[in-house]
Amino acid sequence: MAATVLVVEDEPAIQELIAFNLKQAGHVALVAPSAEMADRMIRETMPDLILLDWMLPGMSGIEFARKLKADAFTKGIPVIMLTARGEEQDKVKGLETGADDYVTKPFSPRELSARIKAVLRRRAPQMTDDRVEVSGLALDPMTHRVTGNGATVDLGPTEFRLLHFLMTHPERVHSRTQLLDSVWGNQVYVEERTVDVHIRRLRLALEPTEHDRLVQTVRGAGYRLSQRA
Repeated sequence: MAATVLVVEDEPAIQELIAFNLKQAGHVALVAPSAEMADRMIRETMPDLILLDWMLPGMSGIEFARKLKADAFTKGIPVIMLTARGEEQDKVKGLETGADDYVTKPFSPRELSARIKAVLRRRAPQMTDDRVEVSGLALDPMTHRVTGNGATVDLGPTEFRLLHFLMTHPERVHSRTQLLDSVWGNQVYVEERTVDVHIRRLRLALEPTEHDRLVQTVRGAGYRLSQRA
């Protein structure tokens, strides 16, 4: 599944190479030559992951990473630091800022792609193409198919995204606001009650295979997907 990746890198050649390889891997690449510009871009389009160069003009990558992790709006965005500094103490310093991984230059496109996939699988599994299954309910992002005990389940695009998010975060309670940000995107302005409408549609579609009971309402908190039918 395509992820939106923000590349914060001031060297045009490296910036262009990374963006090209991201597009080849099926991702959407956004580029910014400085932390200041990246900050403005994030406010407009929330990325799924940030590739952040350590050495940047103005605010350094380390400073920017600290800023991102201290802000409630951006702290959940996975960050991979890119740097020519390969000493252990530098890696530790980068990871201590809250970065999810650390890639030393020069790196191969295959290595970077693998690191991105690993971080997304760990931090944002709904952005990967991995097949997921819970209690006989299976969802395949590659084929966009859902089955319940082998029977086809027909879902609309929003219900598919909603189910994918819930299945990749089982047993966790998500508020309506969290679901809106994660499934609809923080740039889409819809009422919180819209979530309730799509939850009802999702349950209705899951009724024939009796998987509707997996989608549970947690009074006063939100919704969760149980791993037990």
